[in-house]
Amino acid sequence: MQEKKTAIITGGNAGIGYETSLAMAKQGFRVIIIGRTKQKCEQAVYDINQSTQNDNCSYYLCDLSSQNEIKKTSDLIRNEIKVVDILINNAGQVYTHYQESEDGIEMQFATNHLAYFLLTYELLPLLKKSTEARIICVSSNSHYRGQLNFNNLYFKDSYSFFKAYAQSKLCNVLFTYKLAALLKPFSITVNVLHPGLVKTLIGTKQVKWWEALAWKIWSSRGISVAEGAKTSIYLATSNDVKNSTGLYWNKCASQKSVAISYDIQLQNQLWELSEKLCNIRYA
Repeated sequence: MQEKKTAIITGGNAGIGYETSLAMAKQGFRVIIIGRTKQKCEQAVYDINQSTQNDNCSYYLCDLSSQNEIKKTSDLIRNEIKVVDILINNAGQVYTHYQESEDGIEMQFATNHLAYFLLTYELLPLLKKSTEARIICVSSNSHYRGQLNFNNLYFKDSYSFFKAYAQSKLCNVLFTYKLAALLKPFSITVNVLHPGLVKTLIGTKQVKWWEALAWKIWSSRGISVAEGAKTSIYLATSNDVKNSTGLYWNKCASQKSVAISYDIQLQNQLWELSEKLCNIRYA
């Protein structure tokens, strides 16, 4: 009997991540959710296992803004799991006023970019053991308006949550392209996607009441979370893209990302800074 493939999905307990987890569990994957709230993770795992009528789904708790927690959780995963076939960096946050992580890093940069960077690094040994591994990063079309100013990376003096969010989503694309090039000698593909304007709660957390209301009104025009998960599921499971790497996707089709995302010097500069902030060195 062929062993189940293992997929790890950050933020898999809610929204797009939950729909992605559910769909992949239904397809027979062993799904591991990484989330920070025990009750929500337990409920998601219960619902998915009930829906699939098996024990395909489990979870690990981790606050992805914390580098220490990412490293500890990764240690647990490496001790308990032999191979990871799919890693979906999906979890993201919006913070409308300036906040720092425990590592002294602006929260959107820490959670939306560095968590992708560090978790992927920590799990690469398990991904390299797969015969056909895939890394998928959930970005946003907000990246088209993103800019990287290394002299004012955190917008600390005049914080703009939208600029910080757009910057973090640009970082997702830059990271994907650099990582895809780095991993070409291995059987690992790396892709990044825009899920669409989705009716999720991302714009209602860590924000002021009127900002939450504005998000609800804006996102009411969006697609369902099930629709929003389709490109993630496609990139994780379709044979059509098993050799596709270093691409930006929208509605299950590749398209051009913003011009600056192809700037090799910018990719390298962000990469080197990320290594320094995480105190790691990609081999």
